[in-house]
Amino acid sequence: MCGIAGIVAHHNVNQELYEALTVLQHRGQDAAGIVTCEGSQLHLRKANGLVRDVFRTSHMLELKGNMGIAHVRYPTAGCSSSAEAQPFYVNSPFGITLAHNGNLTNAAALKKELFIEDQRHINTNSDSEILLNVLAHELQSLGKLKLNENDVFKAVEALHKRCEGAYAVVAMITGFGVVGFRDPNGIRPICYGVRETDEGSDYMIASESVAMDAQDFKLIRDIAPGEAVFIKKGGVIHTKQCAENPRLTPCIFEYVYLARPDSIMDNVSVYKSRLRMGEKLAEKIMRTRPDHDIDVVIPIPDTSRTSALQLANMLDVKYREGFIKNRYIGRTFIMPGQLERKKSVRRKLNAIDLEFRGKNVLLVDDSIVRGTTSGQIIKLAREAGAKKVYFASAAPAVRYPNVYGIDMPAVEELVAHDRTTDEVQQAIGADWLIYQELDDLFESVRKRNPEIVDFDAACFNQNYVTGTVSDEYLREQGLSRSDDQKAINDLDPTVIELHNSH
Repeated sequence: MCGIAGIVAHHNVNQELYEALTVLQHRGQDAAGIVTCEGSQLHLRKANGLVRDVFRTSHMLELKGNMGIAHVRYPTAGCSSSAEAQPFYVNSPFGITLAHNGNLTNAAALKKELFIEDQRHINTNSDSEILLNVLAHELQSLGKLKLNENDVFKAVEALHKRCEGAYAVVAMITGFGVVGFRDPNGIRPICYGVRETDEGSDYMIASESVAMDAQDFKLIRDIAPGEAVFIKKGGVIHTKQCAENPRLTPCIFEYVYLARPDSIMDNVSVYKSRLRMGEKLAEKIMRTRPDHDIDVVIPIPDTSRTSALQLANMLDVKYREGFIKNRYIGRTFIMPGQLERKKSVRRKLNAIDLEFRGKNVLLVDDSIVRGTTSGQIIKLAREAGAKKVYFASAAPAVRYPNVYGIDMPAVEELVAHDRTTDEVQQAIGADWLIYQELDDLFESVRKRNPEIVDFDAACFNQNYVTGTVSDEYLREQGLSRSDDQKAINDLDPTVIELHNSH
């Protein structure tokens, strides 16, 4: 769930890339990076930390050039090494930089193939570096000193045939242009837009449309599954479908939690889809508990507010803000390590007692993953004087890992795995728990775009849309994503080496 952006303009793009990253900060809080191209010279700044901390005035002054790409990182393996901050760079051929959102499911095989057959060295554990080297090799294999847009499209076509999994990518070829492309299943989001100026057309590629809204770019459309969009230096744009059998199966979790509500993704308003999630959840409550005794509906800020408000309206029950959020604490879902998440819940939320005291409260959240946050918040509500605490999830039960770029924990750490709803209810300490139905969730999103043939909803239904995810891969992912392994990943490298040797 990283955030990516690319701009080709008629003026320096450093400030606009910075602004794009601040708007996309919710997609990654671990690291940030910008690379710009000034003639044949690249200027790069990347480091661990939030956007505002990584880039100082001195850095911005050095990031000269009329085109560039940018990235905010969210580590799916829980490792916060600055060596994996993006964009990545490879000097041959042409000097290529790349930023990536998603996850390759055949990264290990590709890494071996790149070393043995393509004679390319991978320096990090990031699959984004693998993607970069695949793209670089395919461009190099064309054997040309001067590229055109069709050469770029041929390289992307070859990359699609080699890479499996989810990827939304922006890459910059030094002195030539910026290309954005999306995996043939369209799992991770990416779109592009234009801004007309006196000098000509400026173009932006970004993970979410809000990055364009903030800077007066007009959204053209989403990049289609398998499609590549190439923007040549000077503002000439070319597009081409580069996959043989593309199909639109976007990640449903983008609409539930990851994306900003003011984004448009695959022609669907995230905000409207969350309103419909609230409606569907209210309808289920009225079916299953027509005689409910809910006094007040309270959202768990921020992503559940839209669904909670519509749910309260449908039930004709009071909607209240019962929790005040400390906005200087990051998103607990994407914080590596169970201990860090537990600490953050208490630091992040404070209950307003008068909204809870003596009431039967329905708390609404976007989803329940580990159950850590839910259990802590229910405890906060009881301490604030709630008589009964009910809990509603705008998403179905998360029972399986996500392998396409979201940091779902090891399957054993998912609170709903191998548990019934009643057992999860008991585990998180609620008086009653209700989940969204999966078909209702699909309908909430698909209503505005019938071209969505399916969704990546593997964390709910174990259906991995690429069809290339093996049980062995899931076991390996589970080991790498467990909280114990994440704690080791953030230790000194010598400790990691010692651990791995055993």
